[in-house]
Amino acid sequence: VASAASRAPASAVGVTMRSDEESREVATDVFNSKNLAVQAQKKILGKMASKSIATTLIDDTSSEVLDELYRVTKEYTQNKKEAERVIKHLIKTVIKLAILYRNSQFNQEELALMEKFKKKVHQLAMTVVSFHQVEYTFDRNVLSKLLNECREMLHQIIQRHLTAKSHGRVNNVFDHFSDCEFLAALYNPFGNFKPHLQKLCDGINKMLDEENI
Repeated sequence: VASAASRAPASAVGVTMRSDEESREVATDVFNSKNLAVQAQKKILGKMASKSIATTLIDDTSSEVLDELYRVTKEYTQNKKEAERVIKHLIKTVIKLAILYRNSQFNQEELALMEKFKKKVHQLAMTVVSFHQVEYTFDRNVLSKLLNECREMLHQIIQRHLTAKSHGRVNNVFDHFSDCEFLAALYNPFGNFKPHLQKLCDGINKMLDEENI
């Protein structure tokens, strides 16, 4: 989220973020977060968006992490459409936040919150990886608390700019990922999600090395 905000296209100036028409969400056969990012940005920015611009918001490493989040969500919920909805909502939130940030739509208070949010997301990423790498350190309550702190900051940042529907999307994303039962299943060393967690942490580690989170 934080890295995408710094790479948002300057062509978004003048776009009214509160006009947010959404087509009916239908589950597709193949899920690809980068393609969804392109589609979402075109919908948000209209004719100003191009594929080359949209892909700068969701780079290859980020899209791999998003795709893995989709896979683990689909397996955990046993609901393909719900998994797609969660990741679509995450992508739309990232893109809208990035456009607002890049085009100087935030006031000083919101910018200060944005800096705190970036640091909190970085702390979250480090914790996710650390809990995987260091045995017997995982604490689902710690992760859930960090996620919910990110949620509250995000709500404050977008309060003046986005609709109630957008706030609902934020809650949909964080309700799922901050759920303690989901986190416990994801980090279960003997569970089915171990390969997913390894891939997620590999991707997040790469994002940390590239200073993209």
